Amino acid sequence: MGNHAMSVIGQLASFVCGAKAPALPVAERERLRLHFTDTVVAALAGSHIAEGKALQSFGAQASLAERIGWRAAAARLTEIDDIHLPSCTTPSAGIVPAALALAAASQKSDPDELASAIWAGTEIVTRIGVAAGGPQILYRGIWPTFLAAPIGAAATAARVFGLNEARAGHALSLAFMLMAGGVGRIHGAPSGRWFLYANAVAAGIAAAVAARADYCGDPTLLDGNWLADTHGIALDRNRLTAGLGAGSVFPALSIKPFCSAKQAIAAVEALRAIVGEEKINTGAIAKIRVRVPPAYAGMIATRAEAGVRQSTMVSVAHQMALAALKPQLLYDVDRTAPIDAAVRQFSAKVEVMPDAALEPLYPLYWPAEVEMEAGGKTFRRRVVAAAGDPDHPLGGADIGDKAHRVLDSLIGAARVDEWLSMCHGALDGSAACSKLATAFAEI
Repeated sequence: MGNHAMSVIGQLASFVCGAKAPALPVAERERLRLHFTDTVVAALAGSHIAEGKALQSFGAQASLAERIGWRAAAARLTEIDDIHLPSCTTPSAGIVPAALALAAASQKSDPDELASAIWAGTEIVTRIGVAAGGPQILYRGIWPTFLAAPIGAAATAARVFGLNEARAGHALSLAFMLMAGGVGRIHGAPSGRWFLYANAVAAGIAAAVAARADYCGDPTLLDGNWLADTHGIALDRNRLTAGLGAGSVFPALSIKPFCSAKQAIAAVEALRAIVGEEKINTGAIAKIRVRVPPAYAGMIATRAEAGVRQSTMVSVAHQMALAALKPQLLYDVDRTAPIDAAVRQFSAKVEVMPDAALEPLYPLYWPAEVEMEAGGKTFRRRVVAAAGDPDHPLGGADIGDKAHRVLDSLIGAARVDEWLSMCHGALDGSAACSKLATAFAEI
């Protein structure tokens, strides 16, 4: 689906306009559906907690693009949205809300086109992350998801709008020029990260709106060294376009089993495995050492701070304490309750250590090795592929269970079932597609 005589952006635009999700293998279409439902769950959860509601406080006069950006940020801030490990991007949070909200606003309810728009945006976000070395640049202060968000949103919007290849190319070009990527050390709540991410998604949609109105970009933008010259990021153009359209990225995406920074999930799983298999009383645990690749050891060694949501999801010590003592709180996306004294005491037993021996596994896997001292004995468990990763994928029943664990306390079990039912039918027929898009636009 790409002509190599074309410009790089021309190849991307050709894919955006020609992608046909119904032509994907059945297994890939099923993965698309699961990620679609999982992202709607995340957006619902985010819209019902304080930090997500704060995004709505910018006023009723906001543009459609801005409102979609807020919806995307509400999904992203939950830390229950999906992730693509090789690119270090969380694609669906920005793509699924854009596709649904634009479908509702445009009164377009073709489920095949909706799925194709979602595929186009998701594919491009992950390819940008891979081509830009996302797992490496993240620790330089460049947020790969933020970097790629405008382009993914522009791709999705271009497809929903039905732009031709030339206009889609201009939309993508303008979106590339709008991308930032670099973030500083943001503190406080609500976090400025979500303001930035919301604006990145909105910018991409605005780029597609501009291209629809005949504003032009530079279709040759990526054919030289523009990204390196302007952003200091080397772009592997071959990894951006090779095999584009031949298959989808969906089988390579990870779904999070609970609310957490992905870097902490393998360690939590290892803890649960040791405690469960060895029948360890958590009160007998004296010390836990968590070994991870050096790339993210410093990040997950963060200590949880009361009132700082992000810290409770990044801190592997806090997440392991919840898993051991209050497992239901792993599904709490709000995280505004005071930190329990017992949780703090357990967290103090956890030490994070960088382990160069695990580095070769990264970034295809984000592993952890846990060493636990309890009852005078030492137990070890290494988790390379965690639950929800491509090697151990979650299924429809798992997504439904996660939805209830996350949402029941926020909207009630009956309403959760209604949303799951709407999601399950939305990609099968126009009426069901329209029903979900309309409901989603009103959350």
